Amino acid sequence: MKTSPRVVLSPRKCPRQARSAVTVDAIFEATLQVLLATGSTRLNTTKVAERAGVSVGTLYQYFPNKQSLLFAVLERYLDRLMDRLEAACEARRGGAAEDMIEGVVQAYLQVKAEEAAISRALYYIVIELDARELVDKAIWRAERAIAAMLSTANDGQFSDPQAIARVVFAAIHGTVRMFYERDLPPMAGGDVERQLTMMCRSYVAAAGRTP
Repeated sequence: MKTSPRVVLSPRKCPRQARSAVTVDAIFEATLQVLLATGSTRLNTTKVAERAGVSVGTLYQYFPNKQSLLFAVLERYLDRLMDRLEAACEARRGGAAEDMIEGVVQAYLQVKAEEAAISRALYYIVIELDARELVDKAIWRAERAIAAMLSTANDGQFSDPQAIARVVFAAIHGTVRMFYERDLPPMAGGDVERQLTMMCRSYVAAAGRTP
């Protein structure tokens, strides 16, 4: 029985010069535009190249196929999301633990709300490409940042900040997937943020701490 060849997901090369970086940025932006306009099934490298204003040959210099292009777009999106979360955690070091968690919830939901349509589209890309390793890497970054932040809380030391961070981010990530990355409409106004903040702050308040 023949097996299907494994699809190459890694890029052919990375941009090293400013001009190349601009070209790749244009390709990424065009990919998102085509993805939102047509969906992943009808997206192809020709449409992306036309939208980006480059030749298909230029696109293939960086990405050997549609799958590697989508994989790179997903990776960039997750990196940007985690960069914002890490920055929020860094900015709130040394504060009260419950305020720290409120800031993390706000930062994460803000990014998702800004790019809700893209989040939904890329959610299906994760499934299509089986990109669980990318998602796991992003989750690890989030948990590490939250744990490091909690370890500096000025109102008591947590016995296991890593375990607490894991539960907190699981709550945030799960809620976001329910309301922002599926077809379910979010609750009116800021209710998602308020309810999620209440839940996470209550959990952190009840977690074991040594004054």
